[in-house]
Amino acid sequence: MYLLALAGAFLLPGPDMALVLATGAARGVATALVTALGIAGARAMHVVLSGAGLAALMVTHPQALQWVKWAGAAYLFYLAARLLQAALSTQPAQASVAPATAHSACASFVRGLLTNLLNPKALLFCSMFLPQFVVANGESMGLQYLRLGAALVLVGLLFDAVYAVLAARLARRMRGKPSAYGKFVLPTVFVLLAGRLVLS
Repeated sequence: MYLLALAGAFLLPGPDMALVLATGAARGVATALVTALGIAGARAMHVVLSGAGLAALMVTHPQALQWVKWAGAAYLFYLAARLLQAALSTQPAQASVAPATAHSACASFVRGLLTNLLNPKALLFCSMFLPQFVVANGESMGLQYLRLGAALVLVGLLFDAVYAVLAARLARRMRGKPSAYGKFVLPTVFVLLAGRLVLS
């Protein structure tokens, strides 16, 4: 039942899905998978934070929730500006996708990590979703929470990996070569995600 509930949650469109799909379509499977690993790391941190009661603290102090929300939106706008600047400064001859480097992999991981970590809804989701499946059956509540949290992270990573592969393959089929407009996909997605976060 818990795994089915997780699958249903990860099938719903959201910022993480949009980020992985856009990254896969614009930059390929490898970059999208690294981004997905960053998202998984953030989910693991949310599980720990919700277990420590931080989510409940944010609910009782709405101002803290607003600060996190605005920080997340500012970070997304910053990413959009950086990516747009890079896209506009790239010469047409250099428009092809460059091989992944350690630096770009690290940047993709951090991008996925912070995009999810600075989304207060992700923390609130963990705090409301996981306790529903903790039962008083003699097993330690902490161990149950740990097991449920690990399943959440792994199932989420699996879904994100599938989205990354599907987006990259669909993008390759839709175009035989990299589109001149493909480099504007990620900046657009980040602006939309930031706007959604501010208005939510």
